[in-house]
Amino acid sequence: MNDGLSNLQGYIQSSRKEFEKVLKEIVEIPTISMVPSHKDDMLRGARKAKQLVESMGGKAEIVETGGNRGVIAKFHHSASSPTISIYNHLDVQPANEPEWTREPFKFQSQKNTYYGRGTTDDKGPAMTALFAARYARKNDIPVNINFIWEFEEEIGSLHFEMLIRRKKNELKSDVIVISDTLWLDRTKPAITYGLRGLQGVTLHLETGTNDAHSGVTGGAARNPIGELAQVISQLYDAKTGKVKIPGFYDDVVPLTKKELENFMSSGFSVAKFAQIHGLKKMRTRDLSEVVKRIWAMPTLEVHGIVGGYTGPGVKTVVPPRAEAKISMRLVPNQKPEKIVRLLAAYVKKLNPDVKIAPASSLGPFLGEFSGRFADAASDALQFAFGRRPSFIREGGSIGAVLSMRQILKSPIVFIGLSLSEHGYHAPNENFDFGQFTVGVKTFSKFFDSVSKI
Repeated sequence: MNDGLSNLQGYIQSSRKEFEKVLKEIVEIPTISMVPSHKDDMLRGARKAKQLVESMGGKAEIVETGGNRGVIAKFHHSASSPTISIYNHLDVQPANEPEWTREPFKFQSQKNTYYGRGTTDDKGPAMTALFAARYARKNDIPVNINFIWEFEEEIGSLHFEMLIRRKKNELKSDVIVISDTLWLDRTKPAITYGLRGLQGVTLHLETGTNDAHSGVTGGAARNPIGELAQVISQLYDAKTGKVKIPGFYDDVVPLTKKELENFMSSGFSVAKFAQIHGLKKMRTRDLSEVVKRIWAMPTLEVHGIVGGYTGPGVKTVVPPRAEAKISMRLVPNQKPEKIVRLLAAYVKKLNPDVKIAPASSLGPFLGEFSGRFADAASDALQFAFGRRPSFIREGGSIGAVLSMRQILKSPIVFIGLSLSEHGYHAPNENFDFGQFTVGVKTFSKFFDSVSKI
């Protein structure tokens, strides 16, 4: 074993109780960015994060953003040492699902599993990387390590650009590591190198001023719910998922043979995927089709239709207005602004009275799955886990990634530690000591490898 890593296993075992204490402290602060009444908890979370860094020998600063504050932390070695910046978010989703079997903001440890909202998304991975940074400092691994912790990821990273613009000079890095992604299987590590983009849209149609009696006006009055449903049915095929908007697929970059091979060897299980997400029926259960569709192909989804009467019984009215909320997940090289133009032109052709209001927008991201930093990440997981990781993409979006690429202009690699069974955004969210162990080993080896690049 590398001399700088010779006592790593002992460090992990001796740090276990302290890690559990630290994770408990940060998890029990309900940093729910989506709920305004938790504004004070957001500041409390930032202060706790700063205190934890300082207790481990680093320096930390709470940074004003115009929204929820962020935290920038540093473990400095020397001016000549390479610099690694690690991104995590410390805000969490609400936890009001009835399926919770324990109090979501009361940390609980059961054998090797840690329960609580935020344990895996993303406080457990963040604290794991922090413990690895302390190890690197104690063992004089010659790297500078920055932490970029935001508190608005779950609401679209609204003020993240302000955070990194204010600290741009201090955050100059040889490489940025994102630690907010999933392994597909506990037995097979994975490194993400691509994310889908997102374009949300609201469709609105108004055909009257008030509810009209369907017996008196039906047949002559236009029904906005029916018309919107017709428009949606012409935007995509709900059975296959194929999008019908002219030009929608024009800029899609096809998967390479090597990428598909990586996807297929990733340990992805269609049966497990369906079970975890509660999918009773799927459009296909073919492995290659599923991984291509969720990681590398664009989609259109309908999230809700609002309008008319939805109470008990049947109220026989023709409603005056209706609204549909849809979004499109985008892949390289699709651009959100072009997709909105294509959608608007097609909807105008289908029904010129439908109004379109673009909502959240985010471009896709595609990084490298080879090169010195990707290789260093792969070597680190091989060292920690004993197996080479698969390089995969993920179907979701992380707004901060594009901001960092644009402003900080550093190479970006992903070292995620969460498992699909940990319950991202789900009831009974959890993390575990096994992933803490692998995580500290992975980050420590990555630090050591980058110090020699």
